[in-house]
Amino acid sequence: MGSDMGGGTGASGVRFDLPEADAFTRPYWEAAAEGRLLIRRCGACGATHHYPREFCPHCWSEDVTWERASGRAALYTWSVVHRNDLPPFGGRVPYVAAVVDLAEGPRMMTEIVGCSEGELRIGMAVEVTFREAGEFVVPVFGPVGSVGRG
Repeated sequence: MGSDMGGGTGASGVRFDLPEADAFTRPYWEAAAEGRLLIRRCGACGATHHYPREFCPHCWSEDVTWERASGRAALYTWSVVHRNDLPPFGGRVPYVAAVVDLAEGPRMMTEIVGCSEGELRIGMAVEVTFREAGEFVVPVFGPVGSVGRG
């Protein structure tokens, strides 16, 4: 019944912070490993979207391609997580789960790093940085100029 509050993987070896990459999302994860954030753009209507899908959620066209995002965003909303028993989150608490508005339009769920809870403001400018998570590199965001890239 014990929980793994130390941030490891526990007796089962299961981690809940790792994505399930497949052939479709592999370009996204490969770009993240290189320090690039990708989004999808529709060739039919021009709209961008995130999370990656094989079709445009605006017009349903399958004419969508990967595009490099600028990495700039504005903080839309957030919540400070003080307890999470799923490995490896227990070792990270407290952390800031957030939604940001990417400069290209789509909203993205993420984590805010590099600033205290008291510094957070709706609309504040944030930029992407990347964190290793097992065999993956995941995008997270922090205040402009406060986080390193790469």
